[in-house]
Amino acid sequence: MTNVAAIPLIKPSDARSWSLCARRVWLDNKGNLDLSPVTDEFEQLIKQLGHEQEDAVFQHLASTIDVHTATSQADTKRLITEGVQAIYQAQLVDEENGFTGYPDFLIRNENGEYQPADAKLSLSEEKKGIQVQLGFYRRMLGSQLPAIVFLGDGNKALIGDEANVVTNQFITEMRELLACDEEPAVRYGHSKCRACPYYTHCKPAFEAKEELSLLYGVQGRAALGLEAEGISTITQLASADPITIPDIPYLKGSENKRRAVLQARSYLTGKVFQTTPVSLPTGQWVHFDIEDNPLTGNGQKHVYLWGFLVPGYSDNSFEHVWTDTEADDQQGWLQFLARIEEYRQRYPELVLAHYSQHERTTIRTYAKRYGMKNNETVLYLLGYESPLFDMQKPVLDSLVLPLQGYGLKDICKHKDLVNIQWEDDDSGSQWSIVQFNRFIAETDPKIKETLKSDILGYNRNDVIATRRLEEWLRSNFMGQL
Repeated sequence: MTNVAAIPLIKPSDARSWSLCARRVWLDNKGNLDLSPVTDEFEQLIKQLGHEQEDAVFQHLASTIDVHTATSQADTKRLITEGVQAIYQAQLVDEENGFTGYPDFLIRNENGEYQPADAKLSLSEEKKGIQVQLGFYRRMLGSQLPAIVFLGDGNKALIGDEANVVTNQFITEMRELLACDEEPAVRYGHSKCRACPYYTHCKPAFEAKEELSLLYGVQGRAALGLEAEGISTITQLASADPITIPDIPYLKGSENKRRAVLQARSYLTGKVFQTTPVSLPTGQWVHFDIEDNPLTGNGQKHVYLWGFLVPGYSDNSFEHVWTDTEADDQQGWLQFLARIEEYRQRYPELVLAHYSQHERTTIRTYAKRYGMKNNETVLYLLGYESPLFDMQKPVLDSLVLPLQGYGLKDICKHKDLVNIQWEDDDSGSQWSIVQFNRFIAETDPKIKETLKSDILGYNRNDVIATRRLEEWLRSNFMGQL
């Protein structure tokens, strides 16, 4: 007889944390940390929309078949024994292997077998966490039937034996992790770690150790290669001659190694290093930034705000195109194109400055969505002589900054760099999405107008920030080395 107490309890709800970080999933289960609760409004919105989608799937199923809600593991077994058509909030347990799981639905087919099914906001079933969760339920049921995923865009997908490998990997690694009494060693990843609830717990230890992956551009796998060469701290890397560092996986070529050494020096000293002259286009600059909502019912991002800062560059120089709902999406797109034509006439040497590739990619997506790839304005925006100018490119090409991330706010908020602050310090792209979803749901006209005003203010701050970044680059790095 297997000793059940010796088998770690493994649950598929750990799949997302496991897919992100081994330490995170260990802390979820064994950390016992006394951390101050963090209110993440975006995560709360995701959960709310997830519950709404799950309820919508329930209502759809209940309109066609008999759906019973399970109240316990014993009740789930009873409903399965009775052969009901569908079970909502099923509770499964496999005491022999120490598994437990809670699929949203179990749906009985014509042969009397049950298929696990989950409602997901995701537009794809290929995400590792989803593959593991549904693969885990299939394993618990001993089912050869594919699992069902009700996706966020209303489509339905199936997950079958192709998920077995990653599911088995999850189970094996979870057993090893949960059998360990010490936190697993992991590498730092700026975007991933900053969004983690254990950030304040882990970050000081990374800093005390001078973990190499704290440096922008030095991935964990590159850090492993540097350690094999005897370079295990940021101080050691800062003191190294890049010429003497051999090519290692994920850190190859003289320029990349030079930048890694300079990044280490910048991290330690706070200095900015310029590697090449900065070149910016001449002309009349209009700063450009969009806000979009990925949490739509049809699975297509909706740009609710196309924002611009025109010459004059004051608060009063902010212009925009706004759409209240997804139903106005095409109208907003056409108004954006009309605004671009207006700027072409107003500014004969137009430079449409933005930060990162998001704006260009979105324009390409919209042109495809509405069959307008050959539209004259679209060809102008995306063609060889495009006015679009990504301000992140000269930063990444020419500068090494004392930062762990090279996002717009990372650079602009730093007191020793651009040093401009947003009116609402908590605002950001996810904040904007939360506010817009509140705007959609709000019925009070005054509150609705306040929410819209707050979003417009945030976008105005963004384009003012790219203007200040432009000025900072021109004042300090143009034509210099």
